[in-house]
Amino acid sequence: MNIKNLLTLTACLMFLSFTTISALAQTQETKSQKSWQPSREVSDAATRSRPDTIYYERKVPEYTLPNPLVMANGTKVVSTKMWRTKRRPEILELFRKYVYGRAPINRPKGMTFKVFDLDRKALNGLAVRRQVTVNFTGKPDGPSMDILIYLPAAAKKPVPTFVFLNFYGNHTIHPDPAIKLSSGWIPKRGRGVIDHRATEKSRGRNYARLERILARGYGLATIYCGDLDPDVHDGFQNGVHPVFDNLIDGKRSPDAWATIDAWAWGLSRAMDYFESDDEIDHKHIAVLGHSRLGKTSLWAGASDERFALVISNNSGCGGAALSKRQFGETVKRINTNFPHWFCDNFKKFNGKENLLPVDQHLLIALMAPRPVYVASADKDLWADPRGEFLSCKNAEPVYHLIGLKGLEVEDMPLLDSPVQKGKIGYHIRTGKHGLTEYDWQQYMDFADKHLKGH
Repeated sequence: MNIKNLLTLTACLMFLSFTTISALAQTQETKSQKSWQPSREVSDAATRSRPDTIYYERKVPEYTLPNPLVMANGTKVVSTKMWRTKRRPEILELFRKYVYGRAPINRPKGMTFKVFDLDRKALNGLAVRRQVTVNFTGKPDGPSMDILIYLPAAAKKPVPTFVFLNFYGNHTIHPDPAIKLSSGWIPKRGRGVIDHRATEKSRGRNYARLERILARGYGLATIYCGDLDPDVHDGFQNGVHPVFDNLIDGKRSPDAWATIDAWAWGLSRAMDYFESDDEIDHKHIAVLGHSRLGKTSLWAGASDERFALVISNNSGCGGAALSKRQFGETVKRINTNFPHWFCDNFKKFNGKENLLPVDQHLLIALMAPRPVYVASADKDLWADPRGEFLSCKNAEPVYHLIGLKGLEVEDMPLLDSPVQKGKIGYHIRTGKHGLTEYDWQQYMDFADKHLKGH
């Protein structure tokens, strides 16, 4: 072969090579455009902030998820009845034993409800406002919680309602001056909190878009999580724990309920009240939570099937995200920073997620056949958006077994492209960790499909 032919062949090979590489790059780019990918800039910044934390998919360890349709003894679940009577109770027990703990009682004997505020022309005639004290023992000095409820004033029949726990007091969700100012311990974050106590300046600081929710025909009920248990590691000496703990030789058991379980238990006690209120459609209650309270809403929905719709917003580790991925916040990190959230048994899996007999896709599966919605945020890598999506995807076989549509997509959707094809809803939105108006819009759209007209 002469030099001229050799140069020509070399040029052709280079062209083919370049074309192949370009085509491959284009294919990869096209694929990436079909599903969400974290921004390299965000991943790099997160890694610089926490170098010991996984923020890149290539660093996620290999893991195997427990099959939701295979019993612990290896028996396959082949029917809805078997799921309901065998596998579901087994999974629920595993979560009680190893993750959230077990509340010692359901509805306490002697629990009372007292409506201390009722205004049928609240918010300039837009709403009916009701404030209720739930006293868990019925005794004046017993632990209690206040439920703040708004219902559309124009409603002609019982109203489907969203219920959620709030972080800093009922008075923070709206500037309505008639809302009782929370008197308990409050985390010292943001304006209006002095010496861990609320002041008038804290009213409406976490505005909940109440008017839009009422306009859509839904009610809104909220409870300060600190009424049930202050969000601080105090040895479970405050809130509901010291009253209802079942101590053994003066000690709490390794699977005793912790803070998240107490919060979830409180949501069930709110449901007890809803069942007594003729203006609330207690058959169509959506339980919603953000961040640590999103972990709570999932556990509340799993452990109490009276909730008709379950919503998790940016709940991350111990919520919707798969623990075994060890992406973002890990089991060890969450148990170290917040040792009061989960039962002591969960700490045995610090750095040993591969040994966990459960993972969070099983928690999502416990909602079946009810609808469940999970949402992530683009810049909230700490909460592992992909891990939250994968939990939804891996819960899907249970819905299919029952004969229902689940998530019904193969790939993680693009930003701001909600998936609401079946009983499992999901979106990842633009922005950071938070509960936004965009999130609320998707939740109400999903609720329109599953709560109204049924």
